[in-house]
Amino acid sequence: MRSFKLPRTFNLSRTAALAALVVAVPFAGAYAASAGFYALRTAGLIDQAQSVDQGIAAARQTDKIKPDEARRLHMQAAHISRVAQREAAAGHGTIPAQRYRQLVAQLDDVSQSLRNATGSSPLIGDGADGGYYPNG
Repeated sequence: MRSFKLPRTFNLSRTAALAALVVAVPFAGAYAASAGFYALRTAGLIDQAQSVDQGIAAARQTDKIKPDEARRLHMQAAHISRVAQREAAAGHGTIPAQRYRQLVAQLDDVSQSLRNATGSSPLIGDGADGGYYPNG
């Protein structure tokens, strides 16, 4: 039976290291682009704005809100996201606490407007008086 010999120029550890590097670099780059530059709460705010925008798009596709309402809410969510990114760029990845609270409150207002427009806002009351009433 013949034995199999690797050529002298073949180095298994070097090949394994190169393969690991090729696999890891795209993931590391994606992480650095989002979470690496922005502080954790800033990245969270931007992600929340994108989630609200996705909710607006979903509500529009299912005809739960009218196109003009969707456009208005989308513009507000996009504005908040742009302001957060601009503030973070000026602050080396962070947003001052007061400005952060303002942006979170504005985003919460947009989110609440979307819930009210789609009829999915939380209801208050126990039904004892004949109904539940929208909270908002």
